[in-house]
Amino acid sequence: MVAIFLFLLITQFSTTIAQERNLNISLGSSLSPKNNSYWLSSSGQFAFGFYKKDNGFALGIWMEAIQPKTVIWTANRDDPPLREDVKLLLSRDGRLILQQNQGLQTTLANAPQSASSASMLNTGNFVLYNSDSVIMWQTFEVPTDTILQGQRLLAGKVLVSSISETNHASGKFKLKMQTDGNLVQYPTDNPIDSEDYAYWDSGTTTAGDNVSLNLGSNGQLYLLNATGFNIRNLNGLVTSNNSDKAFIRLTIDVDGILRLYSHSSNQGDDWVSEWPSTTNKCDPKGLCGPNSYCTLMDQEPVCTCPPGFVFIDQEQKILGCKRNFSTDGCISKNRVTFSLQEFEGIAWEDNPYSNISSSKADCREDCLMDCNCEVVSFKDQLCSKQKLPLRYGRRQDGDQGGTTIIKVRVIKKERKKHLLIILFGSVTISVIALTVLAITSILIYRYHACKNKNIENDGLIEDVTLRSYTYAELEKATNGFLDELGRGNSGTVFKGVIPNGRRVVAIKRLENVVAEECETQIIHCDIKPENILMDEHKCAKIADFGLAKLLMPNQTRTYTGIRGTRGYVAPEWHGNLPITEKADVYSFGIMLLEIICGRRHVDMDLPEDEVVLANWVHDCFQAGELDELAKDEEVDRNKLERMVRVGLWCIQDEPSLRPPIKKVVLMLEGTVEIPAPPSPTSFLSSLEVN
Repeated sequence: MVAIFLFLLITQFSTTIAQERNLNISLGSSLSPKNNSYWLSSSGQFAFGFYKKDNGFALGIWMEAIQPKTVIWTANRDDPPLREDVKLLLSRDGRLILQQNQGLQTTLANAPQSASSASMLNTGNFVLYNSDSVIMWQTFEVPTDTILQGQRLLAGKVLVSSISETNHASGKFKLKMQTDGNLVQYPTDNPIDSEDYAYWDSGTTTAGDNVSLNLGSNGQLYLLNATGFNIRNLNGLVTSNNSDKAFIRLTIDVDGILRLYSHSSNQGDDWVSEWPSTTNKCDPKGLCGPNSYCTLMDQEPVCTCPPGFVFIDQEQKILGCKRNFSTDGCISKNRVTFSLQEFEGIAWEDNPYSNISSSKADCREDCLMDCNCEVVSFKDQLCSKQKLPLRYGRRQDGDQGGTTIIKVRVIKKERKKHLLIILFGSVTISVIALTVLAITSILIYRYHACKNKNIENDGLIEDVTLRSYTYAELEKATNGFLDELGRGNSGTVFKGVIPNGRRVVAIKRLENVVAEECETQIIHCDIKPENILMDEHKCAKIADFGLAKLLMPNQTRTYTGIRGTRGYVAPEWHGNLPITEKADVYSFGIMLLEIICGRRHVDMDLPEDEVVLANWVHDCFQAGELDELAKDEEVDRNKLERMVRVGLWCIQDEPSLRPPIKKVVLMLEGTVEIPAPPSPTSFLSSLEVN
């Protein structure tokens, strides 16, 4: 009897081993989207392979037993969609690689040694085995946005939400198992994870290192310390064995909330939320984009723009809001065109450039007087002028959010009427003046035409008329500026013969005439792309000297009220410091960076770290990522770096650090060496009042 039992046991064990061996994926095996192939677990519940993504494919793991498919892991999730001719290969030398067009190969698994086989396990874990059948790499150790039963999130690891239910690229939120033992949720748009940005945590900051998040087979979600002791049950005490729950998963969802889901074999295709990290859907910071705030309506989040702002995209309100007018008004400071609107109970990220203790009335008046002030947070007698964009706005209960004061543009009805009267009168006078001018011009033209005709008949036309010559005509007249007669301070004089061949003339060609060499210097005060004109030879000409400042021969600097266009104005204008020609160098630097990057100096439609052009360019320069500045364009990298260096030197806050414009020309031509520029400090941040 014992012999029979041992025989049956050995037979069963051998059969199991054989089945597992048959499920192993051998070296040389491959997958391709063309034949819709995938590697299935022995239970048929999980699949590893290609699935549709936008206009291509992605590689990942999904629950095959549940329709529609629930993706639980994605390889290289932030890469563009894969083409149809891509192939996944477990190579003969034991590497898991993606083969793309033109022979490009990407290694998917950073295994310490070559694999001997692979397997899609019934737990949802895809693994690589070494020659001793020991797992040496597994997807459970590199999760994306989901963990499954029996899976752990180790210290230092993160889960990152997806962009949408169908796009599994990295989204706006993450769950981090910190090395201090605390499990914390953050938005992903900050370079540093600090408690100021956290919107949920497990409250276990004193638990020590090597704490892990665990999802038990019964659906228990708990934290274990380094000794294996359970220090926190996150979803309470689970008493049932959940035998009817076919699947359990923990996912950080698109909306930033961490949810524990279950799926029973008898409940159709629906997942049931067993536990959320928060029930307030406005809690995740950054759910609504820049310059917008979140409110709950019927327990659902709604993104709203504050006064003076409109949605960037009405169809995608989570992208945030932008100003519905320009606040450029520092020259005239015409306060009657602005007013302040208040609204209560909205909390924002505190990111001020100035903090002043004052009453609300004084705070309002101070903002009206400050042309850089656009939004103020007022709470507990503290007036905080905020930098834009506003972030992490949400409605708070009671008076926790304080008062938000926003500057908006207004035009009073009386002012409108007055403007219409002025406009009508101006148009009438202009029409009359143009009519008189046209009649006078016709009469003068006829008089001179008749007079010139009489003079021409007398053979004197050449002696009394003037005309201008093109550069090509003068070059021809001087035979290519061949016969030099002499030199002066500003150029060389050449002998020439005018086209009729009967008169010898002296022609002077000007040289080296630049502003900084003139006896009287001019500070333009408004260098920007709109004031740079191009002639027919593509030569740049500076226009609009309406704001220019003329320096006397004995002057190198001057004091004057702020002039220019916001964004191109040098920092010294704001600090009542002496103004030199270096103010124009700063404006030129901003314009040069705009030309390089093909965008404006401030663009609220871009990601937050790219909103301010100067800061973004310096970050890319420091990180050695200048290719980011000229995406999808073929450029000479050496020339690109040279121009970026010149631009960053020109926009230094300290005027003495900016090169003179003549040296800027030499730097752009590559005739002088350009050292690495220091970081241009944000001027507004230096105005903070403690």
